[in-house]
Amino acid sequence: MEKHDHLYNLRHSAAHLLAHAVHELFPGTLPTIGPVTDNGFFYDFLPVKNFKEEDLERIEQKMHEIAKRGYKIVGDQVPKAEGRKLYADNRFKLEIIDQVEGDTVGIYHQGNFFDLCKGGHVEALAEVKHFKIVGISGSYWRANREGTQLQRISGVCFATKEELDAYLKHLEDVQRYDHRRLGKQMDLFSFHDVAPGMPFFHHKGQVVYNLLVDYLRSVRGTAYQEIKTPIIMNESLWRTSGHYDNYKEHMYFTSAEDISYCVRPMNCPGSILVYQERPRSYRELPLRLSEFGYVHRYELSGVMHGLFRVRAFTIDDAHLYCTVSQIEQEVINVLKLAQTVYSKFGFTNVKMAISTRPEKYIGTPEVWEQATQALRGALDKHGVEYAVQEGEGAFYGPKIEFKVFDAMGREWQCGTVQVDFFQPMNFGLEYIDSDQTRKKPVILHVAIYGSMERFFGIMLEHFKGLLPFWLAPLQVRVLTITDAQLDYANDVVQQLLSRGIRVERDDSGDQISAKIRRAQVDKIPWMLVIGQKEVDQKTLTLRHPDGKQEFGLTLESVLARVEELNKY
Repeated sequence: MEKHDHLYNLRHSAAHLLAHAVHELFPGTLPTIGPVTDNGFFYDFLPVKNFKEEDLERIEQKMHEIAKRGYKIVGDQVPKAEGRKLYADNRFKLEIIDQVEGDTVGIYHQGNFFDLCKGGHVEALAEVKHFKIVGISGSYWRANREGTQLQRISGVCFATKEELDAYLKHLEDVQRYDHRRLGKQMDLFSFHDVAPGMPFFHHKGQVVYNLLVDYLRSVRGTAYQEIKTPIIMNESLWRTSGHYDNYKEHMYFTSAEDISYCVRPMNCPGSILVYQERPRSYRELPLRLSEFGYVHRYELSGVMHGLFRVRAFTIDDAHLYCTVSQIEQEVINVLKLAQTVYSKFGFTNVKMAISTRPEKYIGTPEVWEQATQALRGALDKHGVEYAVQEGEGAFYGPKIEFKVFDAMGREWQCGTVQVDFFQPMNFGLEYIDSDQTRKKPVILHVAIYGSMERFFGIMLEHFKGLLPFWLAPLQVRVLTITDAQLDYANDVVQQLLSRGIRVERDDSGDQISAKIRRAQVDKIPWMLVIGQKEVDQKTLTLRHPDGKQEFGLTLESVLARVEELNKY
C-alpha cells in the first residue's frame, strides 16, 4: 500500500471519521494522532473518562451515521496562528503545529469537525463504508513511556465488503487459535505472577519442547558439538563482551560476597570461554559449538505477550568459529539447515533479509562492510532472494534474518545468522594457522528456531493446536464403546507403549460420542475406537480429528504407520 493511494486514503479518512465520532459522543476528549496501519487505522485520545469495551460499538455506529451525512472532506493550508487558535485547548495539536516547518499547517474538515493533517483522503465520507472497530488499548504520547498516557482505538478498513469479511474471519481464527488459549486448553504451559514473563511448561508442553530440541539435534548431526555454560557469570565478562555498555537496560543483576554478577541475556560469552580453554589450530576450524542456552532479558510488562515476548527463554544457539575464507560456505550450510528445519513444520515460504549496521555499533565501517559482503555472497551463491534492512543489525555485526509465513498468512521473524569480527577482538581469540602465525577467527552466531518459546507459540498457532503426529504430546487415545472391550484396549495400549508411542486410554464412563469430542478438544491426532466388533475380529478403527474413519485395521499395520510417522 503506497502512501496516498486509494486504500491509504480510505483508511486515513476512516481515522478522521473515528475522531469525528468520538468528538460527538465524548465532548472534551482530546484527539492526538491517527495514522494508517497495514490493515486499517487507529487514533490516540486523551479522554475525559477512560473508554470501555462497550463504548466501541457506539463509536462504530456513530461513524456509520456520520458517513451517511454526505460530508465532503476538504483541506487547505492555513497560517499557523489560525491553527493555534483552532486548537488552543489541545496541547498535543499545538505541539505538532510548533514542529511543522514553514508558516502554514494543513487543516482538513468534514462538516463542523476539523483535524490537523497533511492530507491523503477520499473525496467524501460516504466512501468509507467497509470498516470495523476492533479494539482499545493503552498508548503513550509520542510513544514515550515517560509521557502522557493515552487510549488507542483501532479499526480495520477495506475497499470492499468481501475483503472486510475475509479479514474479520481471519481475526476470528487468530483469536480462536491464540497460543495462550491453546496452551491452557491443551495443558501445555502457564504463566504466574511470581515470575512475570517466564513460562512454566507442564508435562505435555515439555514433551513438545524436548521433541523440538531432539529434532534440531538430529538435523545438525555430529557437525555440531553441544556444550552447556552457566546462566550467571561475573559482571567483568559482560564488560569485556560489550553487553554491559550496550545492553545493560535489558539485563538482570545479582551479587554475592560483594561481587557483581549478571544473569546472561545471551549465550556467546560462555561459548567463547569454552573456545579459549586451550590453544586452537586451523585444523579444528570451522569449530561449531551449540547450546540450548537459557537466557533472561528484562522486558517492560506492557509488551509481554504469552510465549511471543517473554523475559526468560531458550535460544538454540550455535557459535561457529571459522576463518574469513570459510564464512561464505558456513553461511550457505546454515541457509540449507534453516530451510530443512522450517519445511519440517510446513513453513515452505521462507523470506530472508540482511540487517546492516545500526546507529549504535562496535568496530569500524570497513569491517562492517566486509562482514555484510560475506553474507550477500552466501545468499547470492545459494540462489535465494533477499531484502536489505538498513540499520537493523545487532551492535556487534550484520546478520541474515529468516522470516516464515504461517497458515494464517502472518509473517514471523525466527532465526538468524550473524557475522561477528568483534568478539574475537574483544576476547583476544586466536588460532594457529598453517604457517604457524596467530590469527583471529570469525564467529558466526546462528539460531534457527531463535527463541524456543516463541517458535513453540508460532508453531502452535500455525497448526491450530493440532500438531503433527511426531510432535503431538499425546499421539493416540484409545476409546472403548463399553467396558466389555477393556482387556483388548489395555493390550493395545501396552503394545503401543512398548514401541515408544505416547498413548493413553480414556477410562471415563462416558458415552463414545463424549469421548470423541473430548479427544478432539484435546487435539489428539489419532483415536483408536474399539467396540465388540473390533474385539471379535482383533482389529481397530482409526478415527481422525476431522471425523474421517478407517475400519478393520490390524494392530501390526497401525504400529507400522506410527513408526513411519515418528521418523524425522
